[in-house]
Amino acid sequence: MVSEIMRDFSKDHSSLALNTATLGHNLDGQGAGWSSEQVIDACAKRGYGAITYWRREVGKRAFEIGQRTRAAGLTVSGLCRSPFLVGPLAPPTRSAVLDDFRASLAVASDLGASCLTICVGGIVPGSHSMTESLKQVREIVAEVADEAQSAKVKLALEPLHPAYGGNRSCLVTVRDAVDMCEQIAHPAVSVAIDVYHVWWDLTLGQELLRLGGDRIAGYHLCDWLADTQDVLLDRGMMGDGVSDLRSIRKAVESAGYKGFCEVEIFSAHNWWKRDPNEVLDICLERFRTVC
Repeated sequence: MVSEIMRDFSKDHSSLALNTATLGHNLDGQGAGWSSEQVIDACAKRGYGAITYWRREVGKRAFEIGQRTRAAGLTVSGLCRSPFLVGPLAPPTRSAVLDDFRASLAVASDLGASCLTICVGGIVPGSHSMTESLKQVREIVAEVADEAQSAKVKLALEPLHPAYGGNRSCLVTVRDAVDMCEQIAHPAVSVAIDVYHVWWDLTLGQELLRLGGDRIAGYHLCDWLADTQDVLLDRGMMGDGVSDLRSIRKAVESAGYKGFCEVEIFSAHNWWKRDPNEVLDICLERFRTVC
């Protein structure tokens, strides 16, 4: 179903979700080191609707953390992430990739997460071919799709900015992500849309209409700073950069998406150095005013 009416977040922020990377929880030694319980309580107090966690912070406590999140009135909107499936940062063999992929799926299932984010990995070493690299990604995702469906977890392919093409993602456009969804043709396979990676793409709206809201598993918020110092760890808070946030959300919602909007900010030299309470308050204020 296609919709032209955008939600009004100035009056209702229950669709706001926190990706805990915004507090530095995806990298060792970053952020204030809050426990999952502290994050849950702080989000619940402010009326956030959901939290997406990272595997490294969940560890072996997935079931416990999932229960604790829901008991606080929050949803587990996702888990970050699968291993890189191909490329120089992926596990060394196809078998090892599949083992880690299934392990990440098991964590997502134990959490009760709605989706598992997939950052597919870069160019297959020696291949010099995005086409071949994407083919291998497609084969791996297709192999795990039935298991994901049984676990009631969506596999969310996340196209990344082309700057990451060499090592982190040979999937760099929404067009290619939609193509992959259609080629795999499995109900468990969907796409996650992140402002940081798609803000520049003038074909976004038409590609999302081709995808449809049922195959959008998540929408991630942040901003692209005009003078970014690090394409990995210098994302902006919403409203601090050059992204047309309202137009991007209009494209996402016009395709039929009505799910959570997840703030995911990697910021080693700014937001990760601040008090998490301040970060959460500013996320909420910007969500209500600029997103």
